Formats: sequence, structure tokens, C-alpha cells
Amino acid sequence: MKLINKTTYIFTLVFLAMLGSGCKKDFLNVEPPTSIPAEEVWKDPALVSAFVTEIYNGLSVGGFGEEMLSSVSDESLFTHPTRGIDLVNSSSINPTTSGWVSVTWNYAPMYNRIRSCNLTIEHLTAADNVITDPNTKDMLLGQAYFLRAYFYQQLLRFYGGVPLITKSYALDEDYTVKRGTYEECVNFILKDCEESIKLLTGKAMLKGQATSLAGLALKSRLLLYAASDLHDQAKFTSNIKYEAPDDNLAEKLPMLVYTSGNQQERWKAAQDAAKAVMDAGTGYKLGLSAPVSAADGRGNYKSIAMGGGSKAPGIDATAASELIFARYFIDRSDLRYGRANGPNGYHNWAGNTPVGLLVDDYEMIDGTKFNWTNPTQKTNPYQNRDPRFYATILYDGAGWKPRDKVSGGVDPANQIQTGEYDLIDKGAKIRFKGLDTRGSSIENWNGSWTGYYTHKFIDPDPGIVDANQPQFVPWPFFRYTEAVFNYIEASIELGQFSEAVLWLNRIRFRAGMPAVTGSSKEVLTEIYRHERRIEMAYEEQRYHDTRRWMIAPATLGRKATYIKVSGMFKPGKTMSAPYHYDPAVYDYTYTPTTETAQENRKWDDKIYFRPFSRDEINRNNKLVQNPGY
Repeated sequence: MKLINKTTYIFTLVFLAMLGSGCKKDFLNVEPPTSIPAEEVWKDPALVSAFVTEIYNGLSVGGFGEEMLSSVSDESLFTHPTRGIDLVNSSSINPTTSGWVSVTWNYAPMYNRIRSCNLTIEHLTAADNVITDPNTKDMLLGQAYFLRAYFYQQLLRFYGGVPLITKSYALDEDYTVKRGTYEECVNFILKDCEESIKLLTGKAMLKGQATSLAGLALKSRLLLYAASDLHDQAKFTSNIKYEAPDDNLAEKLPMLVYTSGNQQERWKAAQDAAKAVMDAGTGYKLGLSAPVSAADGRGNYKSIAMGGGSKAPGIDATAASELIFARYFIDRSDLRYGRANGPNGYHNWAGNTPVGLLVDDYEMIDGTKFNWTNPTQKTNPYQNRDPRFYATILYDGAGWKPRDKVSGGVDPANQIQTGEYDLIDKGAKIRFKGLDTRGSSIENWNGSWTGYYTHKFIDPDPGIVDANQPQFVPWPFFRYTEAVFNYIEASIELGQFSEAVLWLNRIRFRAGMPAVTGSSKEVLTEIYRHERRIEMAYEEQRYHDTRRWMIAPATLGRKATYIKVSGMFKPGKTMSAPYHYDPAVYDYTYTPTTETAQENRKWDDKIYFRPFSRDEINRNNKLVQNPGY
């Protein structure tokens, strides 16, 4: 993002100034040019601004890390072993073996960033602060409050209540702090959100910086989670069973749930917060009264995923209006998402590949469910599906980018090949393993195990093919449609079904899908959860949604399903190399399978919350461990 590069610019100026002073006779008596004494930062407005800018690095690359949260949900499978994701999915993690932990919600890194926020707030609210311009001061403080709220929200939704640290500690102070209750943490984060909203309202922020609308979006997510069943004491205690009973569960409950108050009141607060975002933002094409065409629906969804970061034909740059707060990429060292997740037949790594559980949940274009027991659908499983399917999933036979630019003239048709096919080679019939399989003649070590690849978030620009080319797609921390979903969910819980249906259909119409109907909580809840799953795929929503709805055993605990594709010559038909998809020549069969070779998924209710590491427990003897560990 541009603001991150400004940090480099400012520190370069400081570095040059130091070099200039080094030309004097006492040139050896200078501060190290790679660092600046802490006390000097708060004496210079430019350095204060750079300090606040640097805090954004706590966001890392958002959800675009090589390991994605989708792969600890029923969205994708992580292709490469020994990264710890399999330990999470088998419920094998514990305080000494934490499995995969992303830097974007890791306990210690989050508190390091919180400390930076605390330092900023302390210095900028002090009587002798160097920022004399009120507008600049408000902008810097507003960002610090927002970022502190965001980091605490990350900790809260993974760990439950955590210690609430509001100051920067000196070296000789006692660092042991007890965990806050869940309610205390929500209230603290809410207060920071409100402060950021107040300070940033009406401010002209740079692209990628926090805004008052971002504060509203964070508040909406926070209150939606707070209203959810996972954090209601009665529903928590009646649904969650630990394999190893925890004798101290009663002591730990306040850190995980509300022990007082009314859940319906919390739903009302969540609804109001979501509506505030909707009223303040714009979204993208959500005023439709009928479905767009399937082609337009696919284009709309691709455009939203690109967030204005692609120059591919058919991508609408105005879809960037959907983004509320995002991580933008302007440097080729920032992001190789396509390389990490694209097909191995294009020299990519197939990192987080969609599982059949996700693929099969995409409806038919008429709104009916896809079903492998339907003979027509089983024969042609990738025809006439929800347009968002074609903007999210790369499947066998799907058109893709010019393969000759990276892999030579082995595939003039430029199609994904994840099956095994008959082929005539040197006059003899052979079984040819597709170029995007683990038997690929291009690369055979990093192909998809599931038979699918992700399309979403990979720039479809045919000019961006080589694995070393950057893409400029932003990561959407918050987008407008999330707030709409939050509003729909709260409306269903409050019995306002017509309002929920109105907004569900606006989302579906944009995607080219027909209207839904429903007049009961049970029916609408099922429709809503499906719609949220499809629309927000790969956006770090599903893992949290299934937990807060307390349906994780039936979703995250399922074994991953794959697809095996086989192409056999029709009678009297043949094809010589190079192979391409052709149903006139081949009879294709599609066989869903369940495999446990890569990982054996199993759900244990302790996984509703992550464990605190043994090191953190040893450092802070007031840090009570989560139940089940």
C-alpha cells in the first residue's frame, strides 16, 4: 500500500540527513543510520506519522499469506504437508504444539502492535505532544484507536477474552495481567471503535488507511460476533462438550461468553451497527430488482474480487466501491498470490485448493441444489451453476490463461487439466495425466490433491501468467456486503424476515441468481448461511462463522472431498497430443472421493478457541488456559 512506502521515504530522508552530518570531523559519533532512538520519534511530526504508518505492517498481507484460513475450514485443502494446518484440522493442537498460526492473529505479534498503538495514544494525548495541527492529530490518533481495536478483535475471536493492555510498560514493571472477560473485551474494543469513528469522520484519508467507515465496519463485525450463539452462556454450555472435562470451566466461562444480559438485545445492537455501515457506504450494484444475466453475474463477482486491481477485459474498476478497508499492493515483492495458489501446470504451487465440499455447495443457475445423484448433473457437473462458481473455481476443462507463455506449446486450448485421459501417442493409446495434476509432465510435486484450483483473487489478466509477475489485487479486510450479511443475520434473529429476504435477493440478483423466499427462521437461516458461504468464500469468514454458529462439528469436522476425473474415448473417436477437453471425443466421468492421506479431519470442541502457548502461560501466571487443553 502507498502509505507503507511512505515510511521508507521518510526514513530515507532521515538516513540522508545523518549521512550529511557524518561529513563533519566527528563523523564517527553519529546515531546508527538504520535505527532512530525512541525518544527522538516523538519530537518530530514526520517521524510520528511514519511510526503510525508502520503499525499497519501488523496487518501483514491480510489473508493472502501462503497458508490461508480457508484451509482450516471446509473451503480448501492445503497442498503442502508439515506446515501445521493438518494438526489444526485433526484437533491435535495443544499449548506445546500450536500447529499453524498466522502472524495476523498470533498472540505475541498482536501485542507488539498493540504496544505501538498504546505508545501513539500516550504520546499524542500528552500535553507536550509535537502534533500541533488538530486535524493531523485526530487522523493519527484515529488510526491508532482503529488499529488497536482491530488487533484486539483478532485476538478475541481466536482466543476469547485476553488481557487488556492500555499502556506501554517499562522494563521494571510487573507484566502479569489476568484475562479480561468476553464482555469486558467487547466493550473495550467497542470504545476504541467509537473513538476512531469520532476522530476520523470527515477526514480525507489516504488509500489503505483506516477511515470512519472502517471503524463502523469493525464495530458491526464485533457486535455480530458478540450476539452469536457461541458467546451466549446457555447455548454454549448446552452444546459444547469437551473430551477431557475441565474442572475449572465455570471460572473460564466469563472469558468466553456473556454471563448476563439478553441475546436479543445484542442482536438488535448488531443490526443497528450493520445498518450504520450500509447507510454510510455505497457497495456495488446492490440496488437491483431482478437478476442480471449469468455472464454479468460472473463479471460482477470477478470485479468485486479484483477490487479495482486488475486491468483484465471485462473487469469493472468501479467495483472498488465495495471495499471499506483493504490491504493494497504496489510493489512486486508484496504478493505472489497467483504463484502460491495457481495450477502447477503454469509453474505455480497449488497451495490452497478448493475441496469438493465447497464446490458441491454452489447451486444450479435456477436456484436448485446441485446433487451427485442427479444423472444429468453427475454427467455434466460444471454446467449451469451459480455464476459465482465460474469466478471462484478452476475445474477440469475450464478455460484459463495462455499456457505457452510459461510452459511451451503443450496446451493450445489453454484449459485446466486435472484428470486422466485416453490419448494417442506415437500410434498407441496411452493414459495421459493432465498438465495440472500431480502426474504433470510440467511439474509433478505441487499439483492439487482435490482436482480443483482457486480462481478468486487471482488476476484473470491474460498478460499476467508468469509466476514471478506481480498482481495488484487488494485483500478485503472489510467490504460492504459483509455488513449487509450482518444486517440480514440480525434481522432473521429478530424475526424481521421480509427485510432479510429483501437484502438476500439483492446480493443474489447482482450474482445473476434467482430470488429466494422464506417465512420462517429455520428456512431463512439455512438460506442465509449458504449465501454467506458462497459469496464470502476464501475471505476468512467461514472459519469464524461455523464456530460462532456452533455448527463446526458438522462442517469443519467433515473429511475433505476430492474429485477424480477420467476421460475415455467414445466409440470410434480418438485424439492425438496435445490433449484438450472435448465431450464430442470423450466420455468424461466424475467420481467424488473422500481421502485422508493428506489430513484426517476431526473436530474436538476445544478447537472452538485456540490454546495459549505454554510459553505465554509461563510468562504470565495470571493467564488462564482455555478449556479442553
